[in-house]
Amino acid sequence: MDTAELLALPFVDAHTSVVAAEPDAVWRAVGETVARRFGERRTAVAARLLGCADRAVAGPRPLAEGSTVPGFHVVTAVPGRELALAGSHRFSAYALIFRLEEAGAGRTRVRAETWAAFPGPAGRLYRLLVIGTRGHTVIVRSLLTAIRNRAETPRADRATGR
Repeated sequence: MDTAELLALPFVDAHTSVVAAEPDAVWRAVGETVARRFGERRTAVAARLLGCADRAVAGPRPLAEGSTVPGFHVVTAVPGRELALAGSHRFSAYALIFRLEEAGAGRTRVRAETWAAFPGPAGRLYRLLVIGTRGHTVIVRSLLTAIRNRAETPRADRATGR
């Protein structure tokens, strides 16, 4: 899926968090969180079961355009501004876009937008199971919380476990 196809997907929802950190720190936190969360074994298993087009990590840099994590490939990576991930499987074509903007001195607003199409009866059922149960909302909010925590915790504290 390229940028034009991504923009053609229907809007699903958006969630926002304000992080007490500069955009560069939040950008690093987005990359680390995406790599960690989507690099988990259970995500790889789910990607395989759903028949995702992108099933494995390709390369060490998940924020580089064209790189992949299970279930997604990077369509756009503009440091400190935007990370657009897209993917597809047998029930859906989808995108998750993280947009960063300054929100005052030392603060950054992170907006996670979901765009997706759910074609056919199986797609409608999948949408009901994922979106209708609010499971998707829980996952996206969890991602935003992890990004905020990672960006607001000094790197030295993360290294020592404090």
